[in-house]
Amino acid sequence: MALDDILDGLVDELASIEHERWAHWQKYVHGQSLKQPDGSIVIPANLVAKWERQIATPFSQLSDTEKKSDREQVQKYLPLLKNALRK
Repeated sequence: MALDDILDGLVDELASIEHERWAHWQKYVHGQSLKQPDGSIVIPANLVAKWERQIATPFSQLSDTEKKSDREQVQKYLPLLKNALRK
């Protein structure tokens, strides 16, 4: 099987993993935020500052704990990729 065919076949499976990752993150963000009467949320300033710092920081400069968190997220994709590479 050609590499392009393998990759094309992975799109929906990878999208499913990505959606689960995003939904988990959004659940966390919403849980840390203050829900307003109109349904909107307010993210505490300390979290905004933390996340903006992380956004502006290259992976190589993150703390070991932050790197570990990113690696844990990537681990969710590896079984699918390993299986595809074995084909």
